Amino acid sequence: MRRTVSIFGSTGSIGCNTVDLLLRQGGAAVYDVKVVTGARNIKSLAEQAVLLKADVAVTADATQLFALKEALEGTGITATAGADALRDAATIKVDWAMSAIVGSAGLAPTLEMAKQAGILALANKESLVCAGELVKATCAESGCILVPVDSEHCAIFQALAGGKHADISRIILTASGGPFRDWTLDEMADVTLSQAIAHPNWDMGQRISIDSATMFNKALEVIEAHQLFNVSAEQIEVVVHPQSIVHSMIEYKDHSVIAQLAAPDMRGAIGFALNWPERPPLPVEQLNFGAIAQLNFATPDENRFPALRLARRVLEIGGLAGAVFNAAKESALDRFISGDIGFLDMARLVETVLESLHVEASQSSSLEGLETVMAIDEKARTKGKNWMPA
Repeated sequence: MRRTVSIFGSTGSIGCNTVDLLLRQGGAAVYDVKVVTGARNIKSLAEQAVLLKADVAVTADATQLFALKEALEGTGITATAGADALRDAATIKVDWAMSAIVGSAGLAPTLEMAKQAGILALANKESLVCAGELVKATCAESGCILVPVDSEHCAIFQALAGGKHADISRIILTASGGPFRDWTLDEMADVTLSQAIAHPNWDMGQRISIDSATMFNKALEVIEAHQLFNVSAEQIEVVVHPQSIVHSMIEYKDHSVIAQLAAPDMRGAIGFALNWPERPPLPVEQLNFGAIAQLNFATPDENRFPALRLARRVLEIGGLAGAVFNAAKESALDRFISGDIGFLDMARLVETVLESLHVEASQSSSLEGLETVMAIDEKARTKGKNWMPA
């Protein structure tokens, strides 16, 4: 029997790599693809749906429904559109689901997938940042197995095979440092959009690339690690590792460190989640240690990258601080992309919004439900939109 699969966010970087792996591993002959989803890249979404012989293709953008139906005319593939259509598609029972929609927009579909998927491959880190307790409780109730797809958390997931969770001393998340790891604050003040999206190691989408440049992506991953592996803020350390070969490490109480190494190719983490617990060959470059020659590590400068400090503040506040943090970050990112604020203003905006809502956030929990999470998300976004640089 073919394995049933859904891919949410199939036209993004993670989604495209997932489609590539499915096709390499037999495509429609091996996988019964129920759903593929995207946003405005209708051409790519339709092509993926046809190649995988999907049952349903969903665009999150309701205005693109006609274009999607036109692109799929004669294929027998159902085309739907909008947020409600995404949630409905997420209720379709599958063996394996990829959650790769970027941002808090992926939270509602992720929660639905967690109710019915056998394995939830989670690339949408915002789901855990905003509503980690709710996502985990939903998985526990349904029996869904959560497998992280972020390369860092996938590395920790693998390293845990070398020891017991109770014996963890610290989790060490590696960060490339992005394109500005050696820039001064004065230089970073004038960063342009094109500079911010030029990541030196990874081929990612615009928003994730900018998040990497500010290290907000790593800040989200600190919160994600806390949720995934039930460790305290004090047990999570970030180190800058420019080569992106060591994807993360666990130090155990005996000070033994277990690391996972691989080429900087997201198909490694996606393939691990897709095939877990098996390990078939993947189209990932084999490491040549003689050619690598050296691996460098450094402590990140939180004066230049305050996002890491703010992540610890989120964990200190608790409650729905993660939802506030993420919404403010997304608002700041929108404003930087539009040219409304500068590169360094993004962290200032996030800190202001986080502190303005920290009391309310601390008094709530994602276990109260999705509506509670989205209500404080909207408050944070509104404050972010109205924030003005000093």
